[in-house]
Amino acid sequence: MPCKILFSAENWSTWEAPLRTALDETGVAYDLVSDAAPETVDYVVYAPSSGLLDFTPFTSLKAVLSLWAGVEKIVGNETLQVPLARMVDPGLTEGMTEWVTGHVLRHHLGMDAHIRGLKGKWRKDVPPLARDRKVTILGLGALGADAARALKALNFDVAGWSRSPKTLDGIETFTGDDGLAEALRRAEILVLLLPLTPGTEDLLNADRLARLPKGAMIVNPGRGPLIDDTALLSALDSGQVGHATLDVFRVEPLPADHPFWLHPKVTVTPHIASETRPASASRVIAENVRRGEAGEPFVHLVDRSAGY
Repeated sequence: MPCKILFSAENWSTWEAPLRTALDETGVAYDLVSDAAPETVDYVVYAPSSGLLDFTPFTSLKAVLSLWAGVEKIVGNETLQVPLARMVDPGLTEGMTEWVTGHVLRHHLGMDAHIRGLKGKWRKDVPPLARDRKVTILGLGALGADAARALKALNFDVAGWSRSPKTLDGIETFTGDDGLAEALRRAEILVLLLPLTPGTEDLLNADRLARLPKGAMIVNPGRGPLIDDTALLSALDSGQVGHATLDVFRVEPLPADHPFWLHPKVTVTPHIASETRPASASRVIAENVRRGEAGEPFVHLVDRSAGY
């Protein structure tokens, strides 16, 4: 009997074909639908924006397979008692690494001054070589680790911090409160790629912003609430932070009257650092369905106690 897979997310017309292609490649017998009686469903391909909040009626459910990398909007749902897998998509990782690398290079090379125009001033501000520029990445999961390796390959002096110990070849890593303080002290360019949990909300507060080298650049494609907005604006105004490039915000779309829009030291991008790509993400979903049907462990499972 085929397993029933319910697609509970936006853009069914975009996802249906690549999901069917990926599922066909696994050899699993399946019935992929956008609507079904809950008690008949074995797997839910899910996005929190779909509006599905109560999983209680899904009495035969084997797993929820999220299309989102972040799970903060679902991990606390008490009606969800089956395995929850987050999206770890090679396409998403590649896109994020490209965005991070581009903006780190932009700040490293001081491109903004030339793009905006020097207004007739022949000013030769030569940047240091990448090997003399210290970059710190907060968060060394799949996205952070890949970005760290790419920046290291460009010869940047890269370090990383994570809440649990991690090891990356050729990259200094820190953990714990003392490690975070040290990671911030060296961060001429700081990249935030942490998940949002109760332990990471407002991680970059006034005290921690003050630990950065004066004039440090911040790049945040992680989660908006990782940064205390008020503290960041104050640090920008004082010169403690030289510039902030922000792709994620507490409220999205970013309200038109938010001070970030017009601040001369803030670059706003509209949550475009990376996106789940249907072609590659469908293969991740299909592999977990295959595993579930074969009785094998699911991959990319969320640790409910950790929140990600």
